[in-house]
Amino acid sequence: MKTLERISNVVGSTFVVWVILFAILAYVFPGGFTWIAPHISLVLGIIMFGMGLTLSLEDFKGIVKAPKSVLIGVFAQYTIMPLLAFGLANLFQLPSEVAVGVILVGCCPGGTASNVITFLAKGNTALSVTITTVSTLLAPFLTPALTLLFASKWLPVSAGDMFLSIIQIVLIPIALGIVVQIFFHKQVEQSVKVLPLISVIGIVAAASAVVAVNTDNIAKTGLLIFSVVILHNVLGLLLGFLLAKVLRLDFRDQKAVSIEVGMQNSGLGSALALAHFAPVAAVPSALFSVWHNISGSLLASWWGKKSSDEEG
Repeated sequence: MKTLERISNVVGSTFVVWVILFAILAYVFPGGFTWIAPHISLVLGIIMFGMGLTLSLEDFKGIVKAPKSVLIGVFAQYTIMPLLAFGLANLFQLPSEVAVGVILVGCCPGGTASNVITFLAKGNTALSVTITTVSTLLAPFLTPALTLLFASKWLPVSAGDMFLSIIQIVLIPIALGIVVQIFFHKQVEQSVKVLPLISVIGIVAAASAVVAVNTDNIAKTGLLIFSVVILHNVLGLLLGFLLAKVLRLDFRDQKAVSIEVGMQNSGLGSALALAHFAPVAAVPSALFSVWHNISGSLLASWWGKKSSDEEG
């Protein structure tokens, strides 16, 4: 178990490298990764089950302890990113499937990687975990509704079917994880340290599968989509930070809100895109998965160093 924990720590700290490496491999050798695509929902369900194993009463107490910060973070998550996605899709006149893919990832909740990035940035990690938890639990309702609102201009959107998909992929696995954690607390406590390894493998597998089934689409429109993804993420980080600053949250909370807004659950975006739209609609989520971990790591390094210098 100790060896697995060490491997998990190393893989977790070099997450960006693995995402980029396997995305390149999937693009060059797609045949080795396309078989994963039909199982992305299962992979994401396993990751969500792991999230459920790590949740405790303390995570939900954060709502009571800092309701203003949590409310601002969740509000920003479900307004800034969908609106940015809608604006960018119109500004760049994206093809229908790509536009829906950009909007879909914008309407997803925050990703679990944001908690690690917030910790490295010396932000309020407890707040980050709480915002991720609340936004994820709201996802079955808000993600389909917002996708319907913003994406139906390009393609028909079945909010009901998406609701059921998110219940199956997100809520049920999280609930099972919480139940297992309650009844088998000691066993879970011993094994939870290897969860980062499972999460990394799952996210890398999902992103690689999407790249593998879209090599032609990426060759044609990859640069355009990647440019939109970068703008979406960077503007989300910036606007999330500015909103938290204007509303007078402290600096640690500002960092947490910024990262929560800018880093999406791109795995969920990929799964929903493949289940309800064309494969190319999953490309923005896959590229978002690669880019937001790069930008998040760079931002965490800068903010972490800045905090160290101020403390020194």
